[in-house]
Amino acid sequence: MSSESSSDFVDYTRYLEVRVRELELEVAHLRGLIAKYKEELDYYKSQVDKLLAPPLIEATILDLLPDGRAIVKSSTGPILIVHVLDSVDRKQLQPGTRVALNQRGAAIVDVLPQREDPFVRALEVIERPRVRYIDVGGLQNQIAELREVIELPLRKPGVFKAMGIEPPKGVLLYGPPGCGKTLLAKAVAAESRATFIRVVASELAQKFIGEGARIVREVFKLARRKAPSIVLIDEIDAIGAKRLDVGTSGEREIHRTLTQLLAELDGFDPLDNVKVIATTNRIDILDPALLRPGRFDKVIEIPLPDLRGRYEIFKIHTRKMPLSADVDLLELARKTEGATGADIKAICTEAGLHAIRNERIVVTMEDFNAAIRKVLHGRYRPYASQDTYSMPRPWKEERRSSLWM
Repeated sequence: MSSESSSDFVDYTRYLEVRVRELELEVAHLRGLIAKYKEELDYYKSQVDKLLAPPLIEATILDLLPDGRAIVKSSTGPILIVHVLDSVDRKQLQPGTRVALNQRGAAIVDVLPQREDPFVRALEVIERPRVRYIDVGGLQNQIAELREVIELPLRKPGVFKAMGIEPPKGVLLYGPPGCGKTLLAKAVAAESRATFIRVVASELAQKFIGEGARIVREVFKLARRKAPSIVLIDEIDAIGAKRLDVGTSGEREIHRTLTQLLAELDGFDPLDNVKVIATTNRIDILDPALLRPGRFDKVIEIPLPDLRGRYEIFKIHTRKMPLSADVDLLELARKTEGATGADIKAICTEAGLHAIRNERIVVTMEDFNAAIRKVLHGRYRPYASQDTYSMPRPWKEERRSSLWM
């Protein structure tokens, strides 16, 4: 074979190799297109199947029969005896489990996840308040006692096991309005690492029969599932008033809600790592069953601040204010006998506004005197004040603080 024909053969071979590679790439590309169109076809087939499939019926299992069937309560109303498909995991079937029935309601076809009431789920405090214990003035003893009841059992449960005692379940804070009950609860929410669930008691007073009791059950179920957790029931007197023999249907529904709350606080199911804080300014109308030990083991009074307390509250609310040299916080505390913490905060705010009206950037003693006259003058005050200035016992403070080292 001549050199010229040999060269043509080599060139033709290279051409065929390049062409084969091009065809292979084209085949791979076409296969990718086929796979893509197949995925799209499967997707549209599934959508068509969903549109043509009959709807399923939600039901709750009441009991399981020995022959493999189940007694369910349908969401449409009737109680049915149905079969269970072999594709359903029978280990997940328990009384109370939510399941799906086919359209005719003849069989259980799937197990549904447990549903959470969106109203109850929204009660969990996600963004913690910015209040700390140092922002609460004049209540050092109450803070120490509250931490012993709420935080210590959650952080150091071994201390109570070593002592052979059960940790307290809850605490009731009571006292005049504006003295810091809700502020203390905010500080607990901010300082503790536990899940915090806040409930206003008036939200538990529902229109329909059994709805309030159901919300109470769901709240404590959520708290147990997310333990360690703290449940705050604000203004508990809205549902915790003394039960009477006679009353309207609305009052009887409130009593049902209270009964459910009593059962959750000290019933068959233990609270474990769930602690309860309740607040009220009408402890005199609360039902005795709420106040007994075993439900609220600690009842802490949040009184009107004394001279020392008012001085500390003034220090807290004026620490960011530009004060003139003539401002005497101790003298202000003496002038505000009978004032609550909320009153003192209002006085500080009004003093700042008084300085702004006079085009000054420094708050003087005269601004505070004018604020005291404006805020406290003529206001109705049903609560008496006992102005005492007593320091806590040093040994008692040391023993309490040593638990948090």
